[in-house]
Amino acid sequence: MSETQEDINVLDDSTDDSEQYLSFILAGEEFAIDILRVQEIKSWDKVTNLPGSPDYVAGAINLRGTIVPVINLRKRFCLPDIKFDKTTVIIVLKVFGEEQDRTMGLIVDAVSDVHDLQTSEIRAAPEMKGKIDSQFVTGLATINDNMVIVMDIDTLMNSGELALDEG
Repeated sequence: MSETQEDINVLDDSTDDSEQYLSFILAGEEFAIDILRVQEIKSWDKVTNLPGSPDYVAGAINLRGTIVPVINLRKRFCLPDIKFDKTTVIIVLKVFGEEQDRTMGLIVDAVSDVHDLQTSEIRAAPEMKGKIDSQFVTGLATINDNMVIVMDIDTLMNSGELALDEG
């Protein structure tokens, strides 16, 4: 009986720091975000343009009475535009801010998978000065021999022109 108890303890230890991440594809790379932040995944549909907004703000959608700003992640990361097709989706997320939480959408090339990752499997990202700034990256994980970039969605969605005026 003690062997069974040890097996249970080992199983419990391995799941304590496990979290689920939704992965998506953007320009051939796989990214992941905390699945608990995902409210909905919508197929691509036209958005309403918001004049005067940064070029990476594609517009807004009305999601059951809530106006949701939608960010084109390709443009946000200065990646080449592509024609949106049947795999293009809007991931609707809850973004936490210092003063206020908000709902926002991300246009991505495709949704990939849901992964269970142990905290220990996520390695620190190297410092980068490129299209995808390391301040938006929580870390890197290897899943089935593929490198997955784990995103810090709050830092990304609260940076630059997307930051709310707190005054």
